[in-house]
Amino acid sequence: MKVRIAAVQYLLRSISNWEDFENQVRFMLKAAAEYKPNFVMLPEIFTSQLLSFLDTENNIRAAIRSMHDYTPRYLDLMAELAKKYNIYLIGGSHPNLRNSLLYNTSFMFSPKGDLFSQDKIHRTRWEKDKWDTSAGDKLHLFQTDYGAVSILICYDIEFPELSRQVCEAGADIIFVPSSTDDRQGFLRVRYCSHARAIENQVYVAMTSTVGNLPVEGLGMHYGCASILTPSDFPFSRDGIAAEGEINMEQIVIADVDLNILAQNRINGTTIPLYDKRREIYQNPVDIVSAHC
Repeated sequence: MKVRIAAVQYLLRSISNWEDFENQVRFMLKAAAEYKPNFVMLPEIFTSQLLSFLDTENNIRAAIRSMHDYTPRYLDLMAELAKKYNIYLIGGSHPNLRNSLLYNTSFMFSPKGDLFSQDKIHRTRWEKDKWDTSAGDKLHLFQTDYGAVSILICYDIEFPELSRQVCEAGADIIFVPSSTDDRQGFLRVRYCSHARAIENQVYVAMTSTVGNLPVEGLGMHYGCASILTPSDFPFSRDGIAAEGEINMEQIVIADVDLNILAQNRINGTTIPLYDKRREIYQNPVDIVSAHC
């Protein structure tokens, strides 16, 4: 089965109200839908654009929490667009409050508008110290009409154990909505995404916020989208199905083949998903003194 993925490089720019945000989202989703994708992905915390018109000068923690007030409108908008364009929509991620705790959550919407979610499991220092977020504690594998998919938000892709868990559970595609402020941060996510694609024989799609906001910690953004494959003969030469231009507002699109992926996991030049020696991983590391 061939699956078309569209990853949106969302340009953060100052806006004056919710309507400005909604208009930009509608424009980008309409543009993506023209390519008839099965999945569309927006970046991590792209809804931070709403902070443009919220009070962030005096208390950034309070400002982030006030974004929760827009959660119902955000969810309604994403569900509407998923149904309108008959897509699975990974709606980036959005800060939201549950039991007075702030989570960074990626919401996925089905073509029928059904809602699914995945909390970010590993928080960056900024999220812990400046935003005072809480960590998610559960991984999900979503069985869709176009394969089994999981969502690992930005920093989570840098922890190989998470990707291995969802791939051993059957993931065909891992989606990585991301937001990074500099080249080093972007490359950490980008390189780890490709490593996960190779070591788990899985497709990985990532995307980033680009642009800037007049908000503490969100002033500058650096990144681009890419759709990555295992590194073997059936796939593109460099294991890159498609890749965007750095820091440009655009949509990156590629077709991936789930049948080829399944065959490669069995008949590939190497088969790292199945070659893992599980018994070895139960043994403690043998620490040996080699001092002179």
